[in-house]
Amino acid sequence: MQSLGLRSLASHGPLQHRVARRRSCMAKASAGASTPKKPVSEATTAVPDKVELRNAGPEPKRFAVAEGQMKEVATASLSALLRLGCGGLSLGYKVRLTEDDGKYAIARIGGRKVAETSQVAGLKRPAQPLELYEFEGCPFCKKVREAICILDLDVLVYPCPKDGATWRPKAVSLGGKRQFPFLVDPNTGKQMYESDEIIKYLFQEYGNGAEVPLALRLGAVTIVSCVLGSLVRDGRGNYYRKSRLPAQPLVFWGYEMSPFVKLARETLCELELPYLYITAARGSPKRQELLDKRGVFQVPYLEDPNEGVFLFESSAIIKYLYDTYGVKE
Repeated sequence: MQSLGLRSLASHGPLQHRVARRRSCMAKASAGASTPKKPVSEATTAVPDKVELRNAGPEPKRFAVAEGQMKEVATASLSALLRLGCGGLSLGYKVRLTEDDGKYAIARIGGRKVAETSQVAGLKRPAQPLELYEFEGCPFCKKVREAICILDLDVLVYPCPKDGATWRPKAVSLGGKRQFPFLVDPNTGKQMYESDEIIKYLFQEYGNGAEVPLALRLGAVTIVSCVLGSLVRDGRGNYYRKSRLPAQPLVFWGYEMSPFVKLARETLCELELPYLYITAARGSPKRQELLDKRGVFQVPYLEDPNEGVFLFESSAIIKYLYDTYGVKE
């Protein structure tokens, strides 16, 4: 396939290097868009090395459910329950009580903190982000997303909802099949179908050869549990809704187990909006990065470099995406 032309990227590097990384990803995604907001060259060169974004949403509130969103959150939670939280913990996750150093913690008790750690800081990281063509309601795609979160990988996602006008045809032209998920690894030149093969490859290449977790290799049991979790969502994340493509991909932080992340991801998929998925499952060192950046860690968290804004809270993100990129029929 055509080279991505991305510079060397470090998943756990300083925040200022993440901006350069996103600029490179943005150029690639915009190049395939059929109706870009403005020319790619203009869009990408207009982004400075350090982008100051304004808050376009409410202040984040932990464990709060927006008015009228309770049913949505409840049905989105079923998937995590059926999958026993798969995709919620980074590889080698551990929790321990330690001295409070003021850094990210899930809880603080009497001058000490409950700290989460994992093995991911010692894993090989891809120099360039992987590319994943997938759609939210696909059980095979869900398996791959879970693996990506466990390995703490950042992935450029091209949503391919049914009847999607841009990325689904692009995936078919690249791989020759109307089949999902479809993974492209520009670091090795690999292009892959079949969720089990993709997962095996990811753990071998970016998990230091670690064994694939049992929850991802139970065959029919794995698929059925993924399917059942999607059924209660009544097709959300499966079908294209008319939209206009952004000139640059969005940046979306989350992880598979969160129902709030799922709700926002469904909307990104339905509107066919490409995004750099910064995964931050429990134990991920990237949780500290977002805390340093915004003074709080909470997902979903969205950045839109096209409009110069960032948002927390799933309900606000969903409304923003429809208001900004949705097109009324």
